[in-house]
Amino acid sequence: MTAPDRSMGSPSLTPAEAIALQKELAGRVELRPLPARFHVLAAADLSYLPSRELIAVVVTFSWPDLQLLEKVHVRRPVEFPYVPGLLSFREAPALTAAFHQLELRPDVFLCDGQGLAHPRRFGLACHVGLLLDIPTVGCAKKRLCGTHDPVGIEKGSRSLLSLDGDPVGYVYRSRTGVKPIYVSPGHKADLESSLALVERCVRRYRIPEPLRVAHNTATLLRRNPEFP
Repeated sequence: MTAPDRSMGSPSLTPAEAIALQKELAGRVELRPLPARFHVLAAADLSYLPSRELIAVVVTFSWPDLQLLEKVHVRRPVEFPYVPGLLSFREAPALTAAFHQLELRPDVFLCDGQGLAHPRRFGLACHVGLLLDIPTVGCAKKRLCGTHDPVGIEKGSRSLLSLDGDPVGYVYRSRTGVKPIYVSPGHKADLESSLALVERCVRRYRIPEPLRVAHNTATLLRRNPEFP
């Protein structure tokens, strides 16, 4: 029998053990530019059900024209408690399970969550990227940590997000006059290429289009688990 991948963690981990594991795994994260050319982009989001289950959705798009290719989802029990900074231990197992249902493996994975912009430099995008060995980018709606200069009000304005003096991401204004989003590299990505990817994914809305489709699909599934 194959031994379980320790990087996935275990539902029996205590928060202290999970933090120690994050610190260990953060050393394995590789920072490098995203592929200059690729063909398939994945995006993911989750919805929580009252039954203490979650639905993980992964959608894929052709790149760079962002034509929808595939949608998959899984429904899983929530096995790890809610602890700020440790959400990847709740969500990564379901996201990776959904990912493995895809018929065509993506080249790059866009996650709704933090990457390097995390107190231990190991947010959801880092965790998922390491588990799947795929370039990942984190795009979050809220800041988890770090500091930055004010961001201009105009679309396209950005400010470097720093943690303990080190750059960990960008605060990016995706639409004029709306709240910014927080972009950070996960695994096999870097700051500049992560922001460039997100910029190319922004259409009419604040949230990049692939993540918006994943979010809307997860919301429909939460309301109607029989949604195809």
